[in-house]
Amino acid sequence: MTASPHTADDAAGPADPALAPPARPDDPGPRWLSASEQETWRAVWALMLQLPGPLDAQLQRDSGLSLFGYMVLSSLSMAPEHTLRMSELARLANGSLSRLSNVAKRLEERGWLRREPDPHDGRSTVARLTDSGWELVQSAAPGHVEAVRHLVIDPLSDAQREALTSAARAVIRGLEECPGADDPDSACTEVTETPC
Repeated sequence: MTASPHTADDAAGPADPALAPPARPDDPGPRWLSASEQETWRAVWALMLQLPGPLDAQLQRDSGLSLFGYMVLSSLSMAPEHTLRMSELARLANGSLSRLSNVAKRLEERGWLRREPDPHDGRSTVARLTDSGWELVQSAAPGHVEAVRHLVIDPLSDAQREALTSAARAVIRGLEECPGADDPDSACTEVTETPC
């Protein structure tokens, strides 16, 4: 729930003050979304739900890769010596270290990457793209780029694309300023009411 349960149009709370609990100076209550803010959130939510599916389906169909697996290999392909620490690779691929470890194991079993101790820090592990992994990225990239262009780039005007880029970066900055945002115990994920 993002809008007031009493009315969808009144972001400040219920239309009838008698329906609202007594306000406390130290507890202003939920910051309900206005109608226009709800439209923004619904659009973002729909995008998050709907976009990964067709991108993943195209990669699975044409290259036998998941979208996350492709992002892992693609990130390695653009790194110096095709090598990255696992922690940095998780950040670039936008996944948790545990998820990356599971995916990296499958990619390693298929001969597309290799994990080894970091020669500069024995406590860390690096992932290195193999020759066959490099060839796979090269063969998968054209189809993926065409899907991205068809689904994301082509429907937008230049002004819309620039606005989307700016808006996405603003949200990402907020997430990066709270590095524990994917941790349910983090202050970044504290809520003011019990989730459904």
